[in-house]
Amino acid sequence: MNLLTSIFTVVHLVAAIAIVALVLLQQGKGADMGAAFGGGSSSSVFGSRGSASFLSRVTAGLAVVFFITGLSLAYIYTQQSATPRSVMATETATESSDVPSAGGATVSGDSESESDIPAAPSTD
Repeated sequence: MNLLTSIFTVVHLVAAIAIVALVLLQQGKGADMGAAFGGGSSSSVFGSRGSASFLSRVTAGLAVVFFITGLSLAYIYTQQSATPRSVMATETATESSDVPSAGGATVSGDSESESDIPAAPSTD
């Protein structure tokens, strides 16, 4: 499960960085007016409008990958946290014979045994 989490985390990080880079590479909507008056190059590799639609499609695909990996990581971490990890339950199960009470004496009835918890001073 740990290897799968690492793979999803790396893919998620790469997709996030690639989305940021592709969004910064794309031109804004105001740049289309320059192409309308002859400023656009229709002989480019992608055509006059091809680069914008290509970058938009790649960005949309990476957004889908980003959301899938994000939801997958959330599901994996939710399932991992569903396992009980109570220290108190583990400690109670291993040391149920000599649990100190509030007064400093042990529950097993052996009041003269040594305990890590100091006894409360008597008020007499």
